[in-house]
Amino acid sequence: MKNFSFLFLLISATVFAQKNIEFTDEVAAKLAEKPMLCINQQYPNKTAHIINNAEEAVLTPQELHPIFYGCFDWHSSVHGHWMLVKILKTKTSFAKSAEIIAILDNSFQTDKMKKEADYFTKYEVSQNFERTYGWARLLKLDEELAFWDNPKAKIWHKNLKPLTDEILRLWKNYLPKQTYPNRTGVHPNTAFAMSFALDLARATGDKDFEKMLVEKTKYFYLKDKDTPAYLEPDGSDFFSPSLEIAGLMRRILPQNEFVTWLNQFYNKRSIENISKIPVISDINDFQTVHLVGLSFTKAWCMKGISDVLPKNHPLKEKFKKTANVFLENGLPLVFAGNYGGDHWLASFAVYALSNE
Repeated sequence: MKNFSFLFLLISATVFAQKNIEFTDEVAAKLAEKPMLCINQQYPNKTAHIINNAEEAVLTPQELHPIFYGCFDWHSSVHGHWMLVKILKTKTSFAKSAEIIAILDNSFQTDKMKKEADYFTKYEVSQNFERTYGWARLLKLDEELAFWDNPKAKIWHKNLKPLTDEILRLWKNYLPKQTYPNRTGVHPNTAFAMSFALDLARATGDKDFEKMLVEKTKYFYLKDKDTPAYLEPDGSDFFSPSLEIAGLMRRILPQNEFVTWLNQFYNKRSIENISKIPVISDINDFQTVHLVGLSFTKAWCMKGISDVLPKNHPLKEKFKKTANVFLENGLPLVFAGNYGGDHWLASFAVYALSNE
């Protein structure tokens, strides 16, 4: 916590004085430091690998995953890579571009990526690995690379393809069998993952996958009413379960149908509750720090919902302003804790700031 006051003032000077928080070069530079430091940091690590035999018990994180072994866990490494790609793509004269390119060149190698893809078929239960949070993060990385007219990006995207293809195969096999959505506020949340999957399907013109996702979304959530969002959050949530659902539904429904659905989905009590800033009792606790991420995910959901609402809807301006409040709250906290937040929070901030 000793550097908190300095960093708070630094970011406040460049960000908080603005009427609308912007993704400036200065903010991007501070945030980029986090994944740049941890992408090649192997320990501490949570592999989530199911050990099938004694030989597997001694495998290191890097032996299991030659690319996405750093940043504490596989999915955080994936969205750390996404964040660096996003910064390179949007900050064309970024001071640390050469360093980032070197990191990504080291990661996006053909042989390494093939091993990452092979992991999902090599082990008996690995087809469930990172389902569906990590899968969603991987598809967002693929989407970012696919639509960047840059020579390096084209190589990286081509090399990523074996892993992307494997994730798409697994997801298309799993989705018809998924009977119920997961409504948690952490990794398994179904609405979050399906939102990213739908973004990828539409961006790449995968009509079959898009149709599957839209139909399943309606099956899961179209009849939802009076969601009990007044009970949110749980003690380690980094998602608002209700806002993730609304964020998915705004992607699939025409505006008038979405407004009708949204008006029945939320009541006043729930709206008031989800607009509250999360209370962080111990930012150095690896689970409690999730609540910092909650500010960023609420911000990007509220911004996305606000963008599709008609001008006269009472939540349009409320969600837009509240999203900014969440960003103001969350940004300085990215730099206030320990590795429990350092390994992942910056990428959440970048996604929220980039108005996805």
